[in-house]
Amino acid sequence: MRAVLAVLLLLSAGPALGAATSSSEQPVIDNTLGLDSSSAPNADALAISHDIFNRTDDAYGAFQRGLYLTALALALPRAENADPAAQTLIGEIYAKGLGVAENVARASSWYALAAKNGDGMAAFELGLLYLTGDGVPKNRARAAELFKQAADKGYPPAQYNLALLHIEGQDASPSLSNAATLMQAAADKGLAEAQYDYGTMLMEGAGVAPNTTEGAKQIGLAAQQGLVEAEIDYATLLYLGQGVPKDLHAAVGWYLRAATAGNPVAQNRYAKLLAVGEGVELDLKQAAMYRALARRQGLTDPVLDKLLVGISQKDLDAAEELARFWPSRPPTADDARKAEETAKLVPSTKLAGT
Repeated sequence: MRAVLAVLLLLSAGPALGAATSSSEQPVIDNTLGLDSSSAPNADALAISHDIFNRTDDAYGAFQRGLYLTALALALPRAENADPAAQTLIGEIYAKGLGVAENVARASSWYALAAKNGDGMAAFELGLLYLTGDGVPKNRARAAELFKQAADKGYPPAQYNLALLHIEGQDASPSLSNAATLMQAAADKGLAEAQYDYGTMLMEGAGVAPNTTEGAKQIGLAAQQGLVEAEIDYATLLYLGQGVPKDLHAAVGWYLRAATAGNPVAQNRYAKLLAVGEGVELDLKQAAMYRALARRQGLTDPVLDKLLVGISQKDLDAAEELARFWPSRPPTADDARKAEETAKLVPSTKLAGT
């Protein structure tokens, strides 16, 4: 399993924000802001808000269309009437400086109000602030409380992060079983990171009865969403036939997918398969290219070096050249000719008589 809390900040919907230190603090409401040039939300905006929030919402529709001042103006009256969704939206606008000057203090005040009024996302965002000490005194215990508040509302990122705190066992009670329950809840809602970590817990029997079949399935679901770590682990499970039927061809495909995304571990493992022709046609030059790519990120492997000891100097040089231009290809003589022909078509800007 990855290092605990390594991905906490990646799940934040916005940059680090400051938070109000008192739930009674009222945000300053500025009703003097004008609307965007296209102030009336159109059908596309309303459709977007309905798809995302399962309801037609003018303010969120405008927000999704990039009409941030319009969204702010539409949300303010609702926010003044204690609408938590509108309060959270305003918090997002000020937190990210969307159409207005970034104002961390004001954003945090709106998050605090929305969290108090029961919005899970706002509680989570506020929890992240306390976790890192951005704009407020660092208070991981308070962060855990806010994560729990959001998790109880069914907010998947909060469920996932609270699970990590239970695994760490410092700011939440040390409990792998509680962590597994929360991780499963977030995984069931499609959060890729949770699917990957819950799958790992199932494979290892950490906090839950071991179930390699279900564990492999969860890791596969995360891989299908493009989580690179999951792609690598799922490839390995397919290669070994652990929790899934052994499928060398599919394993090669997943390693290649992660290698193409730039992951050095996947590049190294795919290079080994290329070097011995296992599940893929033997190709020492391509293997050397992926080795070079992995080396550039600090991953060296004596075993792979031995597999490539027989490569010719010509192919090794070609592989290094491929790696230098990767993911593009090195320019060819034909490229140079075409560039020269194109240059001839460009009118000269040189003045006559100069």
